[in-house]
Amino acid sequence: MINKKTIAKTVTLSGIGLHTGENNVLTLEPNEDGNGILFVGSDGSVKVASPSLVESTNRSTNVKIGDKTIHTIEHLLSALAYLEINNIKISVSHSEVPILDGSALPFVKLLESAGTKELEGQLETLSVSKQFEFHDEETGASYRYTPSERFKISCKLDFSGNVVGQQYASITNFENYKEQIAPAKTFVFVHELEALLDANLIKGGSFDNAIVFAKEKYTQDQLDTMAKKFGISTDGLSQGFILNAANVSFSNEPARHKLLDLIGDLYLLGKPLKGRIEADKPGHSSNVKFAKELYKRYKEELKTGVIPNYNPNDEPLHDILAIQKLLPHRFPFLMIDKVLSLNESQVVAIKNVTGDQYFFPGHFPGNPVFPGVLQMEALAQTGGILALSTVPDPENYDTYFLKMDNVRFKQLVRPGDTLKLKMELLSPIRRGIVHMQGTAYVGNKVVSEGELTARIQKRAH
Repeated sequence: MINKKTIAKTVTLSGIGLHTGENNVLTLEPNEDGNGILFVGSDGSVKVASPSLVESTNRSTNVKIGDKTIHTIEHLLSALAYLEINNIKISVSHSEVPILDGSALPFVKLLESAGTKELEGQLETLSVSKQFEFHDEETGASYRYTPSERFKISCKLDFSGNVVGQQYASITNFENYKEQIAPAKTFVFVHELEALLDANLIKGGSFDNAIVFAKEKYTQDQLDTMAKKFGISTDGLSQGFILNAANVSFSNEPARHKLLDLIGDLYLLGKPLKGRIEADKPGHSSNVKFAKELYKRYKEELKTGVIPNYNPNDEPLHDILAIQKLLPHRFPFLMIDKVLSLNESQVVAIKNVTGDQYFFPGHFPGNPVFPGVLQMEALAQTGGILALSTVPDPENYDTYFLKMDNVRFKQLVRPGDTLKLKMELLSPIRRGIVHMQGTAYVGNKVVSEGELTARIQKRAH
């Protein structure tokens, strides 16, 4: 969780748009309503930042707000992510965020000049519990997400056969972002310039706001020919593989800039990220697709909770014999077979539902269904393991359940199913009262859930 934060005052800057060539005034205003990063359209319509707003990703990330498209938002969003500004209003006088020097550094400085203001309320960090990989067949980009308490993001490029070559850049928890990532400029290959102009792009591009690479060493004659074709001066240009080498700040500047772009594109989610992200050959289109996939998995976990992993080959924390030393229940009323994990706030156990259970002949004969009330009992016994782990001599205590609230049965449980039982503390244990959220899963589906409250009580002898 982090605090909601906005800027302390309205700030503006003006400059040429990279692709439209228009002179734009960018206005950043405080958003004290706490409802997120807002883009303002020309008709006054307002949209909260989201990957679903993206209209196009041809050499930049562009969002549609009402009847207006706002181009090239990624460098500004990257700066917002670094400063953890999660509430702000963004508007442009025409249709593009100015390119300035082609990096995020001018936006960092602008936002720092505005100052920040803490708002009431907090934002949850966006993370998922399981590692996954995402591959974009269309572009060849790939991403790997790994759960982690820290945020780390890395980027690999492969331009084998030319001066850029293979490059790598990474950053952890935005350490040194302002010095090491924000100044990295966008880049282009000289052979792409004509095609980009023909596609009605980079009208505001110049040798001041992008690093220009050549596949082969450029001679002075080639520089003169190119300058004449584009109507520019050769002042400040250089022969060789980099036509404006004086503008280069880092040996791996393309990788650093791709990392800058990825951070900005992911901040369309409007939340701070937690986890490790490794990107291979990323680009705006693939970044947005990956952001949507990450958000989809995050929302699924909000609905189902973090689904426990269960591998029958793994050694359990407690087997049936150990469980019997902790709980007073015995067959046929012992409802858990293994305890997989246990910590201060959560316990996970397993119940194997077999067809020879004593209640099946009388509970829907011919159509065996595991009783819902016994699912709650299985969760209660699982919670008993957690509750008893808080006392020094658990063999002398019992847990008595006081009430169940918000109980829901969502799926039928049949013989052959394996119930994964998860109990999580909802509040600290006080005076022996334990308040827990219980969720039972079969596979990746929630089959039942409820809030259970119990009392830990010393056994009378």
